[in-house]
Amino acid sequence: MRAARVLLLEAAGPESGAIARTAAASGYQVHAATDPATHSAYGTDLRQILSGCLTSDFSQPDRALQDIVGYARRIGADGVLTANEYLTPLLAQVCADLGLPGNDPDRATAARDKAAMSEVFALHGITAPRTRVLGSEDELRLLRATGKIRLPCVIKPADGAGSAGVTVVTNPDRAADAWRAAARSPRGMYGLPPDPRVLVQDYVEGTEYSVESITQHGTTTHLCATRKTITPGAHRVEVGHSLPAALPPGAERAVHQEVEQAIAAVGIRNGAAHTEIIVDREGRCSVVEIGARLGAGHIGILLRHALGIDPWTVLLDTALGRPAHLTPARRAYASIRFLTSPHAGRLATVTGLPKEGPGVPAVHLRTAVGQTVEPAQANRGRLGHFIVTGPDPAAVERQAEQILARISVVVDSDTPAHRAGSPAAPGPGPQREATHAP
Repeated sequence: MRAARVLLLEAAGPESGAIARTAAASGYQVHAATDPATHSAYGTDLRQILSGCLTSDFSQPDRALQDIVGYARRIGADGVLTANEYLTPLLAQVCADLGLPGNDPDRATAARDKAAMSEVFALHGITAPRTRVLGSEDELRLLRATGKIRLPCVIKPADGAGSAGVTVVTNPDRAADAWRAAARSPRGMYGLPPDPRVLVQDYVEGTEYSVESITQHGTTTHLCATRKTITPGAHRVEVGHSLPAALPPGAERAVHQEVEQAIAAVGIRNGAAHTEIIVDREGRCSVVEIGARLGAGHIGILLRHALGIDPWTVLLDTALGRPAHLTPARRAYASIRFLTSPHAGRLATVTGLPKEGPGVPAVHLRTAVGQTVEPAQANRGRLGHFIVTGPDPAAVERQAEQILARISVVVDSDTPAHRAGSPAAPGPGPQREATHAP
């Protein structure tokens, strides 16, 4: 019996690399498809895992589809999958053309493009924030002039990710700036054709969660909910994830029903879903966004530590059409905290980081001392992270906050730019500011 052959659309990145390593460790033959620019950055370790690699111009989706389907047929691919959100519509079409487990190609864009997503949510009666899709700043001016924008509101790009270009607007005079930030934010990857539209959404008060789910042959299993720690202010950056989160009493069933409707509405039939929701004080659930992928921000690693579920094996089994093992092997708790910069400048020092060991399985600083940093206005601006695990949620959360309080991020800058309550060093020359928590 020959080893299974899997084709990974993009092998770069933490989640993609974990899938590739898991597949290779399982004895599978692992292939990747990427674009020439990204392929040139593949490291030696990754290249050694791969049995083959296709490079194609992803900025031309029709051509890339032909290239990938042809390559998959030549290698006899048994499953095709991706951890890259931008490639999920392409993946759905590839799987449909090959007759492999995948999602509905006709609706896959709705799990990636937020304008299409809002239309599908409205069509299927999903409880979601009221959304207006704007094609120009003139449309925004008209909405303001006619009093049709409720404040606070959220203004964001139609095809962004990782909170890039997202602004919570509380002052009507800031709406135009927020629209421009959304319109000018980096769009997509690989030069894929962008959706230039901008969304204006009603702001929903409540606690932010995501629901991590796996769907096989149209049947969905919810692995857990993840509680999010979000920065306040105009730019809401995720600086913490904790799971499994206990949803408010009586809300779990309603949340799961709403999430399942959203999963079906965007055509997720075989694969992961990461659904971002807000639960208000009355326990009502609003679906903000959904992605046809596993949650980023190391949520997969938290799942493994807290529940003993190997998400990479689950994704591979799902792509191969095999029953995935979704029952928790343990009942613990895991939480991650991300570090951010207090202001723009050069990263001088980071002190107080914990050592890896029992209860702290991961500590990572992704930004080197001396690099230029800015305050995080999107998830990609985070400097590093640490993970805390244990059997008791309250104890884990307490330990995570205590560790965070001991970490000091010091940033030098040529001009003073200080948060309230963060004193600068006296004297002439570059200013220095430290933060002890994001």
